[in-house]
Amino acid sequence: MSKAKIAITMKKNLLEEIDRLVEEGVFVNRSQTIEAAVEAKLAPLLKTRLLQECRKLEPVEEKELAEEGLPRDETEWSKY
Repeated sequence: MSKAKIAITMKKNLLEEIDRLVEEGVFVNRSQTIEAAVEAKLAPLLKTRLLQECRKLEPVEEKELAEEGLPRDETEWSKY
């Protein structure tokens, strides 16, 4: 996946903690540390967003679309 370079401003004590984690070998560098922290923070928010979008779906309609074109009888299914 491609990456973009950014500049950020943060509290000095947070940067010191990031540097400590890098020095201890927990992360390779500052970028990896910050990227992991952002991903961890966004993950629950993205799951919530996915859940909100899923609630908009109509279960019956989605099932019909999923089954569209599938044979009803298992014996009609292709053998692989």
